[in-house]
Amino acid sequence: MEKIMIIEDDPKIAAYLAGYISKYNYQVISIEQFDNIIATFQVHKPDLVLLDVNLPYYDGFYWCRQIRNISICPVIFISARTGAMDQVMAIENGGDDYITKPFSPDIVIAKIRSQLRRAYGEYAGKQQERVLQLENLKLYPERYELHFNHASVELTKNEAHILELLIERHPRVTGREDLLEKLWDDQAFVDENTLNVNMTRVRRKLRELGLDNVVETIRGSGYRLNVKWKGNQ
Repeated sequence: MEKIMIIEDDPKIAAYLAGYISKYNYQVISIEQFDNIIATFQVHKPDLVLLDVNLPYYDGFYWCRQIRNISICPVIFISARTGAMDQVMAIENGGDDYITKPFSPDIVIAKIRSQLRRAYGEYAGKQQERVLQLENLKLYPERYELHFNHASVELTKNEAHILELLIERHPRVTGREDLLEKLWDDQAFVDENTLNVNMTRVRRKLRELGLDNVVETIRGSGYRLNVKWKGNQ
């Protein structure tokens, strides 16, 4: 039985969601104290989180970042904020999906099922895990991990998607539009700066592995991996 954590400070909405989700044979954990959500998260280790944006103490963007420091479980934002930038912020801070209030409970269930399939698909154990390798740099796109020699770093979903394209297309240039399409289904919610922020984070993760200045910016086109580390073991 998968565990769904609801982080919603409106008790009526939280109770409504909990009751509806429970009907589908999910175990539901509802947060009642909002000053240290991560402590409760670590105790219950949920398989998926439904997260409001407007919360006491700190907002949902903050808590999503904290969750991403310790887990890659799916996070679905549910919020009354309907602006495009709020949805961009949700994805930028590690969210996987965004539902606006008022919502249909059937949509919530459908999105929960979709994210659980993606993260823990019933056939996952029967499939060989994908590994993308460029020299001694290895990307594990399903578990969001990047390995170089004997070191490794955890990635966000967006970082993993970017590196997947860069490795697959090496030594060719990966266009900006291709990267945006990979990251978001609806590019109307994305501005040029959003991709720049994600590329900065990718470069930071590579530096943590000792790989500096290996993502080249090709002016007017996109990005390309420069395999400066070739032959290093």
